[in-house]
This record gives sequence, structure tokens and C-alpha cells, in this order.
Amino acid sequence: MEGGLKLKNPVAVNQELEGEVFYPSPEVVKEARIKDWKAVDELAVRDLEGFWAKEAEELDWYRKWDKVLDDSQKPFFKWFTGAKTNIIHNCLDRYQKTARQNKLALIWVGEPGDVRTYSYFGLNREVNQFANVLKAMGVKKGDRVTIYMPRIPEIVIAMLASAKIGAVHSVVYGGFSVDALQGRIDDSESRVVITADGGWMNGKVVELKKTVDEAVKRCPTVETVIVVKRTRQDVKMEAGRDYWYSDLMKLPIANGKCQTEVMDAEDPLYILYTSGTTGKPKAVVHVHGGYMVGIYSTLKNVFDLQDQDRWWCAADPGWVTGHSYIVYGPLLAGATSFMYEGAPTYPYPNRWWSLVEKYGISVLYTAPTAIRGLMRFGESWPNRHDLSSLRLLGSVGEPINPEAWKWYYRVIGKDKCPVMDTWWQTETGMFMVTPTPVVPLKPGSATRPYFGIEAEVVDEQGNPTPDDQEGYLVLTRPWPAMLRTIYKDPDRYVRQYWSKYPGKYLTGDSAKRDKDGYFWIIGRTDDVIKVSGYRLGTAEVESALVSHPAVAEAAAIGLPHEIKGQAIHAYCILRAGHSPSPELAEELRQHVGTHMGPIARPEQITFVDKLPKTRSGKIMRRVLKARAQGLPEGDVTTLEE
Repeated sequence: MEGGLKLKNPVAVNQELEGEVFYPSPEVVKEARIKDWKAVDELAVRDLEGFWAKEAEELDWYRKWDKVLDDSQKPFFKWFTGAKTNIIHNCLDRYQKTARQNKLALIWVGEPGDVRTYSYFGLNREVNQFANVLKAMGVKKGDRVTIYMPRIPEIVIAMLASAKIGAVHSVVYGGFSVDALQGRIDDSESRVVITADGGWMNGKVVELKKTVDEAVKRCPTVETVIVVKRTRQDVKMEAGRDYWYSDLMKLPIANGKCQTEVMDAEDPLYILYTSGTTGKPKAVVHVHGGYMVGIYSTLKNVFDLQDQDRWWCAADPGWVTGHSYIVYGPLLAGATSFMYEGAPTYPYPNRWWSLVEKYGISVLYTAPTAIRGLMRFGESWPNRHDLSSLRLLGSVGEPINPEAWKWYYRVIGKDKCPVMDTWWQTETGMFMVTPTPVVPLKPGSATRPYFGIEAEVVDEQGNPTPDDQEGYLVLTRPWPAMLRTIYKDPDRYVRQYWSKYPGKYLTGDSAKRDKDGYFWIIGRTDDVIKVSGYRLGTAEVESALVSHPAVAEAAAIGLPHEIKGQAIHAYCILRAGHSPSPELAEELRQHVGTHMGPIARPEQITFVDKLPKTRSGKIMRRVLKARAQGLPEGDVTTLEE
């Protein structure tokens, strides 16, 4: 068996299911909340609204819904119409004055080693205080609040406090650049920005406040910047605009209970920007009601969270994974969540494994990029730690290659922890194709759609493809946590997701389905590159390159990368008077990093005299991809020459 896999009782090559199949052990099945996956799925498919109503009944509502699903204005679906709620009521309020208020909600470790813990009672107190601060700053229901912070507890508090008073938060990942931040603040018309002096990553300070200062110069809507002291280096504070978080939290206005705003189930909870095929990122809108039900159901059932679990989602709150499964999902499930500020390999490649051992982490959910990055350092680093507290593992962000899956299962999970490989998107809000602990697993496959979710793989005309044939992944039924629209651009929502195959949601991913009904996600079909699980639009990278005075034209493609999954390769045509050189290539790499953030820096820049284009002038990136990998170029009849 490749990878040195030991065939213990849960692992075998099955006659019924084709390929390499990993079976759950009797212990896993015995402990699982849902033991008969098939029966629950059949019920959910047969009675979609009944299934989701039952899941919603497990949460608290100020007023129950009149209708579970309103599809009268497709594709603008509404869920739990007429219901009144607030996600914060279910994350925090309902636990107060119960035994759960004394349970740990969050254990946080900073990269330098500092530790903070919050009980459900303590977290609620902080959220109340900061909600009072935001109200005193004039933030009202429906206002947008931009959050640009490191992985520290205050990012969670800021998100929860915004939602509590009915404001709509827009979290921007702390690795994004001035331009990216400024564009997102402008689009959301935020009046308040919450940030920190900096954050720690790989032993260095990420200077967030400096980025905010630059961005806000060009954002006329911003009136207030609230700054958390994290790294304590000197930063510029502008009188009348900038305030220290710690000073505001000590003011009398922060004291006392803050009433949770009663929200309609369809009121917006947050917007989150995600790269599209054009240069402008899309602001995906998620709402209080359906989103809450979707992420609660999926986290509870897929990761089978038990009262004694310690859950670690090793993502960043700046991405949808962090929103759904660091901030909101675990609190809805009443779980204890773990959060770590820094990088997985700093100061040594055993940092994560030492944290799993020290804090008794039982469920670890991370990205294939991180797994591949840690694989490079071999088995001795994890093997020096006791990882026996782990009972389930998870993967998110991009397809996981079978070798990384098996290393994760064998070396980290010690052949006993099923790997929940989840496929979903910013737009879906929740897991869509995913196993539960009792589902037999195939390394590299996200297995089957979640309960009540129906997915298909179709060809260009919208017809289902034969088994094992690649096509477009579409979703054929609505789900509660789905995006409701693109902020300020409903036409783009319809055009982007619902127009290619009317009545079906186009995911933008290619996939194939095997004869056992297992889905294998292949990658993006549009001009979006996934680097370390983060989506970057080729148009954004190309715009950044062309903004350099030496570049006349540029094309960016994603090529396979052993660690990152994909890496950006760029092709540039230079303006007259500029010559190709390694120095210029490096200057352009840094230029993209400055404009978009380090994650977008191209791996390689190639100078060319011309780019392959159609007669209508569209750059044929697939041709560049094929050439770069020495593959057949396919149909090139539409090329200019």
C-alpha cells in the first residue's frame, strides 16, 4: 500500500466501492451523532423544508418563521421568512444564566506565547462592552463596519459586537494591501474601521495600522479608527479620528448590558469580498437566519462536536472559513474553540503539534496548503508529541491531493481519525460536499453532498456528464446559508451564478463524479487562481502588473505548486525603452505584493513579445497554461494567428 499505510480494521480496498476506501472504525460509528447517514440524507432530499425546519428548531428565535423557504423570486431565495432572530442571541445570550456560561468559549495563544481564555460569560461581557462603544460612535443597525485585524480575540469580539447591534461587518484579511483595503472600505462605505497596531507572524510584526492610515487617506466615509494594542510598537494616532480600543473599553459608556438588536431572518449579517473573474472583487451578502441554521447544522453533524471537544479551525477570521467555523459556528454549537495567532512553523515546525498536545485539541480543521507545508519537515516533528487527543481531522480551501490526505491521516491522525474533506465557498456559507464521520472515505474526494444538498456535474450544454468525466459543478437546490446577493449589484449576482444554466447555481469549479456518487473537485473553471486556498482573480494580478510603468500588457495564470496548490505565473509585454532583466522581474513581483498583498506575489515572471489572443482580443490563458506545462494546446482556431 503506497505511503506505508497500515491496513488496520477501518482501512481496506472495498469490493463494493471502487478505489482505495477508508472505513470508519466501530468506535467512530458508536460515538457518531448520526449513525445512518443514508437515512438522514434520503429524508432531507425527500423533505428539504422539513429537514431544515427541524435543524432550525434546535436554535432560539424571537419569533418563529411563517415559511421555511420562499422561492417566489428566484434566484433571490429567502429562508425562514417572517422569523425574528439575531445570531448573537444564539451564540451568547441564550447561554447566560445557564451552566454553559462557565464553559470556555475561546482559548487563544499568541505567536510570542501569550495566552488568553474567555468563558461564555466573559466573552459575552466583552461583546456587550464593545457593542456599547460602537453605539456611542454612532454605529446603527444596517451600518457597515470594516475590520482589518490579526488573529487575536478582539477580531472575534468586534465581529460579534457589530452583529449584536445589527451592523453589517466587512472583515478584510490582515494580509491584504493598502489598495485592496481601500477598495473594500470604499465599496462598503464604512464609517468605522477596527484594526490593531500590528500582529505577529513568523516572528515579525505585520504593520496593520500603517496600512489602514494609507488606505483611509483615500476613504472619505471613514470617521473613526479603533486600534487594539497588540505589538505595542509606535504608531501614528490621528487626534479626533483614532482611538485606542483599551481606552474606549474603560469608559463609562462601555459599561452595562447592551440590548441585542432584533433582526429579521433576512437582514444582512455581513459582507465578505471574494475574487471574481473581473478586477473588482464581489461583496457576498450573508444574513442572520438561514446562515445561522446552515453553519450550526453542518458543524454539529460533520464534525460531530461533543461537549468535551476542543475545536481548532486553523484558518483566519478574515476568510469565510473563519467567519463560519471560527467565530459563529462553534459558539452556536456551544463548543470550546482554540485560536492561534501565528504561523504553523514558527519558531520550529512542531508549533502546531505542541499546541495540539498542550491544549488537548480533539478536532483539527485546516487547509491542504498547511498540511503539505508541514509534510516537508517529515514525521519526526509531529512524532515527538502526544497527538492522542485528536479524534477527527478536517480539510478546507482547495482539493487535497491523496498523498497529503494519507500523510495527515497516518502521521497526525495515527490511522484512527477520519478526515472530513469539505468543499464549499464564500458564497455557500457552509459545507456543501462533505462526509460525516460514518461515511467511507476516498483520499482526495470530498465524498457526497451534505443532507438536502443536490449537486451535479454538467457539460457545456448543461447535461449531466458520464461517470468520471470532468465538467462544471452546479447546485440544483437552494440551501439556507446561501449568499442572498452581491452587495449593491443584484444584476451581477444573477449573471455570475444563475445565468449559464437557468435554475442551477454555477459554482465556478470543475469536478467529476465517480460511479459510487463521490465528488472529486478539480479546480476553478474561471479566471481565478487559488493560492494556499485563497482566491485571487487573474484580472486583479494583471491590473497590478500593468500599473507598473514598465509593463504594457500582462497575463496571469495558476500553475500547480507542491505546497501552495497553485502558484501565480505572469507573462509581461514591456513598454518601449524597458528591457527584460532578473532585477525587473523581482521589482514587478514586489510591486504586485505592494498592491495586493504578499499572497499575490507571482512565483515567476516571464517577459514575452506577444500573448496568445482570440481575434476579439481575449487572452487565452489556457494556452499559456498548456505551454507552461508542455501539454497539448487544444483548439486554437480562434487565435489571432
